[in-house]
Amino acid sequence: MLSIAFSELIQIFRNRLVLLNSFIIPVGVCAFFVYRHEIFADLTSLGYIAGVVMFTVAAFGLYTSTVTTLASRRQTLFLKRLRSTPASDADILSGLMLPVTVLSLLQVTAILAVLAAVAGEPANVPLLAAAVLSTVIMMLALGLATAGLTNSPEHAQVTTLPVSLGVIAVTSWVGITGTEEFTLVKRLLPGGSATELVLNAWNGGVPLADSLLLLLPTLSWVVVSIALASRLFRWEPRR
Repeated sequence: MLSIAFSELIQIFRNRLVLLNSFIIPVGVCAFFVYRHEIFADLTSLGYIAGVVMFTVAAFGLYTSTVTTLASRRQTLFLKRLRSTPASDADILSGLMLPVTVLSLLQVTAILAVLAAVAGEPANVPLLAAAVLSTVIMMLALGLATAGLTNSPEHAQVTTLPVSLGVIAVTSWVGITGTEEFTLVKRLLPGGSATELVLNAWNGGVPLADSLLLLLPTLSWVVVSIALASRLFRWEPRR
């Protein structure tokens, strides 16, 4: 798995388009929110900024890169060749997704650390970490499911849009309006409960037990996505 991950990491840094679309642009957007945090904090809260930062990286960095990578490796028959090696299917997928996952986690951690330094620390750091990790797992699972519907890296630009834009929209909806209205709908949508969890972790004022229950909808999306991926994912191109 580690050899596959190292090879994939080299490919990421060689591909300028992937670096631009999946890492540089999300970081630029996040930097804008952090730099203008006072304006957004007056409109909503620092927790909202943290949620937008997290999902910008998770959607456009992690999720999109996962789908594009798997579609590209399938198209070049690299996935098929890997299956002829002693590596298991789980090791192959883990190795391919490990570099982009680590890079995304480093980005989120660094940007949130800067936000905490310039605007104030979150009320509950472990809860914030749980929100970030559960979101990363959810976006990886959604990436696996979407890769099953994606025929090529070019096709990924289309297939990833609904989820990428959708989770950002849900994050803004929950972050700006709260969950006093349409509570169940907001929590069940992908990213809704995770955003509320970030708001609680950063802003405080909510009992820990109530916040931990917000992990359930996110983990449910993980289960649904993995079930879809097991049915849709292909190891070689369609003929």
